[in-house]
Amino acid sequence: MKIAVTGASGFVGKHVLAALRLHEVEIVAVTRDAARLREVDPSIRVVEMDIARPAENVFGKLGNPDILIHLAWDGLPNYKSLHHFETELPGQYHFLKMMVESGLPSMLVTGTCFEYGMQSGELSEDVLPKPCNPYAHAKNALRQQLQYLQATRPFNLTWARLFYMYGEGQAATSLYPKLKEAVLRGDKVFSMSGGEQLRDYLPVTEVAHQIVRLAMARRDIGIINICSGKPISVRKLVEHWMHENNWEITLNLGYYPYPDYEPMAFWGCDAKYLKVFCDSIKRRYSVNYLSRK
Repeated sequence: MKIAVTGASGFVGKHVLAALRLHEVEIVAVTRDAARLREVDPSIRVVEMDIARPAENVFGKLGNPDILIHLAWDGLPNYKSLHHFETELPGQYHFLKMMVESGLPSMLVTGTCFEYGMQSGELSEDVLPKPCNPYAHAKNALRQQLQYLQATRPFNLTWARLFYMYGEGQAATSLYPKLKEAVLRGDKVFSMSGGEQLRDYLPVTEVAHQIVRLAMARRDIGIINICSGKPISVRKLVEHWMHENNWEITLNLGYYPYPDYEPMAFWGCDAKYLKVFCDSIKRRYSVNYLSRK
C-alpha cells in the first residue's frame, strides 16, 4: 500500500509520517521545501512540490498512491484572511480533482472544528455546519465540492474535522509552546485569558494516529471528528501541563480577552470515530480468521 501525505513538513504532517512508519506501507511525503524533511527516515520518499502549481501528471509524480492524506493548507493562523476562499479554496480543489481524475481511489482531508461556527456544547457530525470566518467557510466549501465530485467520479472520502491539539513542533504562537517558552525563559508570570472556556484537546501524536487509522481504512467515511470527546477548561489544561512537566510559574488570568471567533464552550463527540475504529478491528480479525481456515 502506498500513501502520499501533503503538508508533510508541517506540525501535524511530521507526526503523521512518524505514525505511518509503524505500518508496512510506502510513504510519499509532499512538501514545498524538501530541506524541512531532510531528517526523515530514508525509506520515506520526499517530493518537493507546491500543490498550488501541481505538475501535469501529479498523480504519477507521487507514485500513483492508493491513499492521499491531505493536510496542506496555507494562510494560517490568520483565520479571517480572505485568502482562504479567494486563493486557497480553488487551488486546493483543483489539486484534489486532478488526483481523483487521474485514478486516486481514496483520500482523507483534514477539516476544522471551526466549521461548526459559534454553536455550543457537544458537537457531533450530524450538527449542520455554520462557519463564521473565511478559513472555516473555505474548508466547509471544499468538503462540499469534493462530495459533488464524488457523484461524477466515485472515490472514498474521509473528512476529518480536527479539534484542538498540542505537542512538539507546534507554532510558537500557540498556547503550549508559549507557556513552555515562558518557563524556560525563567518568567515568574504567564499572562493568558480567564481560562474558563471549555475546549477539546488531544496530543498531536494521538491526532496523527487517528488520522492514519482512518485513512488506512480506505472507506467512504464522510465527516468524522478527531477529538477527545471530553471538555476541559483551558485553565485546567494549562495547570495539567504545569503539573505534568513540573513547571513553576504563576498564571495571570484574564489578561487577554476571549477570542471572538469561537463560543465559550464546545467540544467534539467521538462516538462515530470509536464505532469506525471498532468496526475496522472486527473486520481485520474477520479477514485474518478466514485466511487461516
